[in-house]
Amino acid sequence: MATGTSRLPVPSGAGDDLAVRERRVVVRGVDTRYLEAGSGPVLVMLHGHEQNAASWRHVMPALAGHRRVIAVSLPGHGESAPPLDGYAPNRDLAASVAEFLDALGIDGVDLVGHSVGGAVALHLALADPDRVRTLTLVASAGLGRAVNPLIALDTLPGLGEWAIMLSRLPGGHLQRTMMSAAMLFAQPWRVPADFFTEAHALGRRPGQLEASTALARALFSAFGQRDVLLDELDTLTMPTLVMWGTWDLVLPAHHARVAVNRLPRGRLALFRACGHLPHVEQPGRFVAELEALLAARPAGRRGRAGREPSAAGP
Repeated sequence: MATGTSRLPVPSGAGDDLAVRERRVVVRGVDTRYLEAGSGPVLVMLHGHEQNAASWRHVMPALAGHRRVIAVSLPGHGESAPPLDGYAPNRDLAASVAEFLDALGIDGVDLVGHSVGGAVALHLALADPDRVRTLTLVASAGLGRAVNPLIALDTLPGLGEWAIMLSRLPGGHLQRTMMSAAMLFAQPWRVPADFFTEAHALGRRPGQLEASTALARALFSAFGQRDVLLDELDTLTMPTLVMWGTWDLVLPAHHARVAVNRLPRGRLALFRACGHLPHVEQPGRFVAELEALLAARPAGRRGRAGREPSAAGP
């Protein structure tokens, strides 16, 4: 049951005046914030490292014309409270998302995960494939060992805390936001003003940088990604779209090509001259690719009682 709601402005250039509303619900004892727009079949979106639900606002209005779009802030991120357990994507975060869906009375979903959120989406799909109608992985973690060395080094004891301390010196938050934009975007000078403003404000939120560091340490080490799920992809029979920017400096685009070759019903969409955030840097193309996946999914009911069928059938 939602504990609160408010209305948020729609990003400029979204091409739709559909309202995006902020809501809250308690999940596993954690006050969880999410954004919601539209009605109909449910599309759930999970954000990436050092992001929150607001990172999807550039595509939410366009996607919500024919469905209910929900973007959740993972525990410890945005306005969501820290978790009571931890940040492991399989044991903690995937379970948290599953209970979030239960709390909202949602069963079958079209699931989208970006970066760290992609790893969480993968674990949820692997643990409960009947619940996921389609899966979209956007520059997803968990598909290879490599990661930007700066992120890997930031997980070392003391270095993450040192980086947080530097961020809190005069001008430090602004410098961190600018460095982050340079890593995330192929063309940082074209970062939407509202995204830059929100990212800067998010980094100043108490506990946000600590949560991001803890989450990074759960997924990465100095040697790269801890958890590589390539050998399990052949069990995912739902239609799966893998989207990636060719100039991604965080996670290399060759992960996408390897992953699609392992997915029984995988399709690859590479975004040229695009960085780690295709849904922000090229939102029109992102919406078109995702809409094509959702339009191709056949309607019907799942073989399991109360659930819709996967595209592979009962």
